[in-house]
Amino acid sequence: MFKALVGFVALLVAMAVSADNAVLADRVLVRKSEKTLYLIKDGIPYREFHIALGPKPRGPKQMAGDERTPEGRYVLDFKNKDSDFYKSIRISYPNAQDLQRAAANGVDPGGMIMIHGLPNKSTLPSSLVQQYNWTDGCIAVTNYEMDQIWLAVEPGTPIDILP
Repeated sequence: MFKALVGFVALLVAMAVSADNAVLADRVLVRKSEKTLYLIKDGIPYREFHIALGPKPRGPKQMAGDERTPEGRYVLDFKNKDSDFYKSIRISYPNAQDLQRAAANGVDPGGMIMIHGLPNKSTLPSSLVQQYNWTDGCIAVTNYEMDQIWLAVEPGTPIDILP
């Protein structure tokens, strides 16, 4: 039902969008269990993208090196066009709750969690790479999709990452 609604809304938005397709999202939603990233405008999802996560996608990130993607509310706070991956947008992990949990467990929470495209040196086709969870805890999309997300998201956009 949710995906059908997203498809219908995407069609409506596509018909109303100017030729440059630059509809700015006011929120990003990631549903890890669906392996999907949604761009949201005025509470309505208007685009969706298949994502790859880390090899251990279940559960929130606990510490550096655990290959998990965080869960919670963050902000997309910085765009990097000169990344080791085809463009990246930083997620404001760790937040205060993540820092508190890491301190209580005596571990480094990690950081530098991004939405990004494929590695710059990859020679594999994106259709193959994106079949697997291959990141160290980031959220990966194809380079083509990264271009679309890049245009739709400005620094300061909130992102909710759900299980």
